[in-house]
Amino acid sequence: LKPRSRRLFLRGPARGAMAGSDEQQVVAPQKGSIMGGRGLAAALQRTATPQQRGGDRAGSGGSVITLRGSTETVVEFFGYAISSILYQRGVYPADRFAPVSKYGLSILVVQEESLKRFVGEVLQRLRGWMLRSQVKKLVVVIASQATGETLERWTFNVQVHEEVAEEDGVVSRSQADAVREQKEIQAIIRQITASVTFLPLLDEPCSFDLLVYTDKAAEVPEAWDESDPKYIVGGCQQVKLRSFSTKIHKVDGAVAYRYDEHEPSDRCKELGA
Repeated sequence: LKPRSRRLFLRGPARGAMAGSDEQQVVAPQKGSIMGGRGLAAALQRTATPQQRGGDRAGSGGSVITLRGSTETVVEFFGYAISSILYQRGVYPADRFAPVSKYGLSILVVQEESLKRFVGEVLQRLRGWMLRSQVKKLVVVIASQATGETLERWTFNVQVHEEVAEEDGVVSRSQADAVREQKEIQAIIRQITASVTFLPLLDEPCSFDLLVYTDKAAEVPEAWDESDPKYIVGGCQQVKLRSFSTKIHKVDGAVAYRYDEHEPSDRCKELGA
């Protein structure tokens, strides 16, 4: 029997009000409840580079990767992916982002302080849950600020190798595996960057929510609550994104977007919904 999962939700500071709520347990953080801490920069700095990880990553004689090392890779990717989505979809003004070099690419990363703190808190919480193999998926929801209706839903499904679902688990790993992983992540970031060419223009002020699907056993902090999944109501279409694997975790993504010309339905039937 697979453990039942639940959806946890944390609202992001938007350009004004925030939309939303999630299905079984939604969290709207109380003011100041998660705005302490060191934020996105600190969260990403905690993730060692391949050179810093040494034996935990391929290269420099390293031949294995642990659950902890794999978790750091996935959490780091989520941080850059969230920033890239918010920039490319115009949820925040361009002057709130700055370029950084990562994965052989130039990626726009959030610089606005409250937003950095928010994303940093989410990444730290994700890290803890993933070390216990309790995360099923991360969803970035972009909604109309005026109506609260979901316009886009970026879903990243997380699968973990069952045999190494313990913190001390290790998997053999070669230099070729490390190169392949970087290329796979690079391809996803490039797809996010190219999203402006195939997604409808968001011509209204938008807000965003972050939803995390976890096992029922996951410990939920006070600043989080259960939430509805914020599906797109009415017609929508979906574009599948590339996937990447650390040999312990596999992450695959898709973006669903509202498409009014499509035949309406109760909600969009998204991949892995």
